[in-house]
Amino acid sequence: MRAVSERGYTDPTPVQARAIPEILAGRDMLAGAQTGTGKTAGFTLPILQRLHANPSQSNAPRALVLTPTRELAAQVAESVRSYGKYLSLRSAVVFGGVNINPQIGQLRRGVDILIATPGRLLDHAQQRTVDLSHVEIFVLDEADRMLDMGFINDIRRVMRLLPNKRQNLMFSATYSDDIRKLTQGLLKNPVEVEVARRNAAVESVMQIAHMVPKDTKRALLSHLIRANDWSQVLIFTRTKHGANRLTKQLQDDSISAAAIHGNKSQSARVAALANFKQGNVRALVATEVAARGLDIKELPFVVNYELPNVPEDYVHRIGRTGRAGATGTAVSLVAPDESGLLKDIERVTGKSIRREALPEISAPPVSREPIRDVQQAPAQHNRDNSRPAANNGSQRRWGGGGNGGNRQGRGNQRSGSTW
Repeated sequence: MRAVSERGYTDPTPVQARAIPEILAGRDMLAGAQTGTGKTAGFTLPILQRLHANPSQSNAPRALVLTPTRELAAQVAESVRSYGKYLSLRSAVVFGGVNINPQIGQLRRGVDILIATPGRLLDHAQQRTVDLSHVEIFVLDEADRMLDMGFINDIRRVMRLLPNKRQNLMFSATYSDDIRKLTQGLLKNPVEVEVARRNAAVESVMQIAHMVPKDTKRALLSHLIRANDWSQVLIFTRTKHGANRLTKQLQDDSISAAAIHGNKSQSARVAALANFKQGNVRALVATEVAARGLDIKELPFVVNYELPNVPEDYVHRIGRTGRAGATGTAVSLVAPDESGLLKDIERVTGKSIRREALPEISAPPVSREPIRDVQQAPAQHNRDNSRPAANNGSQRRWGGGGNGGNRQGRGNQRSGSTW
């Protein structure tokens, strides 16, 4: 409670208020909630409480949190460290793309709570550097994303390494039929916690669509960033090559930009995220791997440069803004051949997205910035993926350009009383 208080939190979010008592009671759980509603603290806090109240002499992990990506694993590990800073519990995080030897050393010294991605965890299991036979609590975080990324067989392999008697917690932003099927083999008489209707878009995000010819998208995006003085915007493309190309085009328009996707090396991803957080880069261009799970604090703007092929992915993309009580704006640039995708998104979310007229696009200034090398880094041949995290948003302006009016930046101030 001292650690929670130091973070400035006083009241739980709805998912925390419902999940924490059930987890403390030892029940299995299937929890679904909007992204940004505090799911991580919802399971981290009761796990810390349960392990602290029942000490063990074992050096093997007693709680295992499985996540789909490296960045999400690092985020969960940071929450465990932050909330457990005054407890004697030990935690570790293991994921691919980095040297395995320091992880081996940490596991040998003893760990109570282990956060891991599936591929690297199975690497440790194969090398017999981790013992999962003492796990009391198993958390499957972002379960729907796990399935999307093809981790179902890895999940089953991990489950075979766990003891039969354990508490199981599954957290998922959406409830698909595949998720329901997975619960049958994992959860025992679970309590279900769902604090938002299925696939609902984040209510605190203002959603706008511009119907625009494909060859005008780049000019419109640059105009929106410059005319409205967006100093922090996350932009989604469908492909890695498209992310690299758009990043270079934005730089050509004198807009500082960086790309992040699965083919970037771990060091390149870390550098891009750090620059985005520190305000050195205005635009972070990302592929779908950036859409889930990460807490991009107070991010004011998200742009769908290309709509996703899967409508549910739209919910997770725009969920990067409007988190934890803040508000934000999501802008979609919709080409004629994407109009069907937009209708699918509206059908799935049950909400109409407002179309706005195109503003009068001004010509970009002549670039005076050196163009950075945005060539793809060599592919990382492992099973883990990556997504960005960022923060440091401040109030921004959303200008209507030629559509008649301005709205003040969407109040991206985090509530100090919410977990």
